[in-house]
Amino acid sequence: MQLKIPQLDYIHLARQIKLWGEELGFQQVAITDIDLKKTGEKLNKWLESGYQGNMDWMAAHGEKRYHPEQLLPGTCSVITVRMNYLPADSNMIAILKDADKAYISRYALGRDYHKVVRQRLKMLSKKIQEVAPESIIQRPYVDSAPVMEKPLAEKAGLGWMGKNTLIINSEGGSWFFLGEIYTSLPLPSDQSTEVDQCGECKACIKVCPTDAFPEPYVLNAKRCISYLTIEHKGSIPEEFRQPMGNRVFGCDDCQAVCPWNKEAKPTNERDFSPRHNLDNRELAELFLWTEKEFLQYTEGSPIRRIGYERWLRNLAIGLGNAPTSEKTINSLEARQDFPSSLVQEHVLWALDQHKERGGKRKRRQRKISSSPIKP
Repeated sequence: MQLKIPQLDYIHLARQIKLWGEELGFQQVAITDIDLKKTGEKLNKWLESGYQGNMDWMAAHGEKRYHPEQLLPGTCSVITVRMNYLPADSNMIAILKDADKAYISRYALGRDYHKVVRQRLKMLSKKIQEVAPESIIQRPYVDSAPVMEKPLAEKAGLGWMGKNTLIINSEGGSWFFLGEIYTSLPLPSDQSTEVDQCGECKACIKVCPTDAFPEPYVLNAKRCISYLTIEHKGSIPEEFRQPMGNRVFGCDDCQAVCPWNKEAKPTNERDFSPRHNLDNRELAELFLWTEKEFLQYTEGSPIRRIGYERWLRNLAIGLGNAPTSEKTINSLEARQDFPSSLVQEHVLWALDQHKERGGKRKRRQRKISSSPIKP
């Protein structure tokens, strides 16, 4: 039986929590207080700009998002963690350049991170529970409640908020998941040494295919490919379809070009390894999955949350941007009568793209054949 840590020895307990976290596979564990007043002001300004799109849940919980003690009464400290997820040899750039392939955000290639990180946080919470006072109140969160995870991570010292609005760590880049444990334990807060080191760099802003950053450190989700392919439930505006290219679930461009990610270490977590070769599959092949196959191959994956209909919607756009080939046209035509107006709309758009390109080629050929031959 473990002995209870003396009530006031929270400095020792904080050190122990960090050791336990590292043993459970987290790359870093840090602790912060719950003062998020400035963050609340920024959030409300962002919401007033309408940048959240149809993510109504961003405003649905009022002040609970930036007042942790309202979400979990009794909270006075937050334990924050980060866990790397970038698979080794993920061939990001090669897949993005191959317009016949489907690009899926690197975080979604393996097992759903909610399950992986939450399970580890529950184990960490249990270890804390065993040595803490019986009256302790605590709860783990993984992107599943009104929690300001990035501001909390920045405040705790896991990194700084980059111009692409992601947390960047000077040693680990930004390819990691975040998680939190709200606790009533008055743990000592860590002093952050991770100051903003973006400097004059604007690589992430310049590379964004849909110009989703109206200014540094501000994201207009309505223009973000991750939002459009995952959160957005309706028709994707035509102005974004060609810029989407072959990105069918999420987008990593702003991370791929970040200088701080050049030395990012790949994950050792097997759960985040690509499943069913989803890091190297053709658009046409995925588009012809039946709904049963979609559910089978996305079991335990974050991809499943968008559902079969939106999966086909996204793939149709990718096929519309793919090189014209018999295989591409046949796969699109096979879905022309799919029982969903949403899918039909995007399939017709995709077929029109190929017809338009074919017409342009014929016009160019006629122009060349009618040009006078110079001696």
